[in-house]
Amino acid sequence: MAPKPPGNFKIAADNRKARFNYELGEVFEAGIALTGTEVKSLRTGKATIAESYAHVKNGEMFLVNADIPEYLQANQFNHERRRPRKLLLRAREISKLAEAVEREGMSIIPLKVFFNEKGRAKIEIAIGRGKKLHDKRETEKLRDWGREKSRLMKERG
Repeated sequence: MAPKPPGNFKIAADNRKARFNYELGEVFEAGIALTGTEVKSLRTGKATIAESYAHVKNGEMFLVNADIPEYLQANQFNHERRRPRKLLLRAREISKLAEAVEREGMSIIPLKVFFNEKGRAKIEIAIGRGKKLHDKRETEKLRDWGREKSRLMKERG
């Protein structure tokens, strides 16, 4: 079997509203400490990370409130749906994220959960600041104008 090309990965969960609700800064890729049934459930693609966030506790980072549904074929060995999951980052990256949260009042937002080329579950997280209502309206106006502009260009040829 031929090796997969780089950058080819399967997205298990996506937080599409994150870019609308937050001004995103630096993006990090982290591993997730999961149980076997969680990995199997993630592969089905039914996980949600829309309401989840990450926080630092005792020098370790945890993903809180991420919903990974139970794996139906597992009997007594199933996992809790919304348990805190440890994120695997370097100590330097964790301290950088913790400093941004404490000092600058930012949040750590999960963007997507995916499987990399090696089949390992990874999560993409970013530092972000919540947008105000007028900022969200401005984003929506720009998006609508982009659609309208592309429609007009298409009509003109």
